[in-house]
Amino acid sequence: MAQVLAGSSAFCFGTAIVTSRFGLRGIDARAGAAISIPGAALLLLVASPFFLDVSGFAFQAALVFGVVGLLFPALVAVLRFHATERLGSTVTGAVMGTGPLFAVGAASVWLNEVVPARAVLATLGVVGGIGLLSCKTAASVSAQRGWWLALPIAAAVIAGCAQATIKGGLLLWPNPFAATLICYCVSSVIVLAIDALRKAKPAPRAAKPLLWFALTGALNGAGVLSMYAALNSAPVSSVAPIVAAYPLITLLLGAVLLREEAIDLRVIAGALLTVAAIVYLVSA
Repeated sequence: MAQVLAGSSAFCFGTAIVTSRFGLRGIDARAGAAISIPGAALLLLVASPFFLDVSGFAFQAALVFGVVGLLFPALVAVLRFHATERLGSTVTGAVMGTGPLFAVGAASVWLNEVVPARAVLATLGVVGGIGLLSCKTAASVSAQRGWWLALPIAAAVIAGCAQATIKGGLLLWPNPFAATLICYCVSSVIVLAIDALRKAKPAPRAAKPLLWFALTGALNGAGVLSMYAALNSAPVSSVAPIVAAYPLITLLLGAVLLREEAIDLRVIAGALLTVAAIVYLVSA
């Protein structure tokens, strides 16, 4: 079940990068985050009377969830939207696909999680496959705007470490919905405060960007909830590589909807390597 949840998370994250690309045609990244994250938090609050179980509440776990919310998804979303705006969805998704390296490493150090050799090989396979998916595009970008690659790299580090930290909180209070709700409520305060400090707030030219970012928020919220549910029942080393495969979804949708990437032998090889690594991981 954890593997299915992790796969659902990857699908949601990968699709959200593409929908954010459409939204960025009308408003900037900071405004997009101020729409998508509070929108997802609102959906979670509406659903909380039906899904939030406060039995077993642990203050220390809630504090962990809140601390994570200061950076994830708030800062990660802003970094990802800026990177998508500057570099495109394919490169952004691919660079952020290095996240499992940081997630598995952090889980090993912070949680003393034993990382089996199969998980290490699968993680390297996923990262290698994602690298193949975007190496041509990334090379062309780095020659002109290489320093923008720091944005998705920073987002990957934060997102990866957040998985290990959330796992620690879930060991104290195994409640993925509460973890997602707290993270998003804290993140909403952060992004709204950042947006309120702006001296000039460009208005969107049409309602479509707002709708695209509302959809992006719903997708990312569903992705985070699925990821936390997977982490609640499986180690980080089993979840992170599967979640990290979302750039494959981004590339496929981007090729069809955004026409950012042509499907050639390199892309096919990267996709096959990514899928093979995940199959190897889940076949244990």
